[in-house]
Amino acid sequence: MPASLRFETVRFAYREAPVFDALELALAAGEVTAVLGPNGTGKTTLIRLAAGSLRPGAGRVLLEGRDLASIPAAARARAVAVVPQESRPAFDFTAREVVRMGRAPHLGLLGIETRRDVEVVDESMRRTAVSDLSDRPFLDLSGGERQRVIVARALAQEPALLLLDEPTAFLDLRHRLLLYDLLTRLNRDTGLTLLIASHDLDLAARFADRIVLLHSGKVAADGPPTEVLTPEHLRQVYGVEAEVRVDASTGRPHVIPLSPAE
Repeated sequence: MPASLRFETVRFAYREAPVFDALELALAAGEVTAVLGPNGTGKTTLIRLAAGSLRPGAGRVLLEGRDLASIPAAARARAVAVVPQESRPAFDFTAREVVRMGRAPHLGLLGIETRRDVEVVDESMRRTAVSDLSDRPFLDLSGGERQRVIVARALAQEPALLLLDEPTAFLDLRHRLLLYDLLTRLNRDTGLTLLIASHDLDLAARFADRIVLLHSGKVAADGPPTEVLTPEHLRQVYGVEAEVRVDASTGRPHVIPLSPAE
């Protein structure tokens, strides 16, 4: 299956602070990929490069074989959706109004909704279980409810690729699990390609098909969770000694941090 997203020798720096140096990475359509790494290792920058909101200093980011920089913004928004860490609209829209914003790339110059636009919004809210929140002010919602509404907004874009930047950063454990369960169902039911930047090693190991471990601007490890989350890789990237156990019921690794590495 051809890669839906590819980073080719990508270099990027914030002024004089380099982030990536000749980064190479490819995502196949339908994959669930988690990007892990310490603070400052470039996870959010990777998401922004993949979304086209940042451009490489050198190299290319390709979306289905096309240079992302050459794709018009509206066409890019129809193919790629982003769920940020936190979203605070400037005005207190209702939950449904926030989800409707996801249809913007599909509307004509007059911005008039069609029956199909309404149907897509309804279906996106149904899939994310927020239909009952339709008329509630977004800012009155709990953290978990807000995040599901933002995912619904992203689904309303009907993207092929969904980018999520620390989507569980402000959620409690229950809502973290609920969100990852939702993302897994979406991937299974629709074939949506997911790229998730995360700090949560165990949740990433449980739900992702593949883990990319970033360190010093490069990919330190890339593969199935059991191959990437090893004591050696955790020592190299995070500077910690850790025990890694395999959950007998899932076959997925579970990381137990022990101490800072000497």
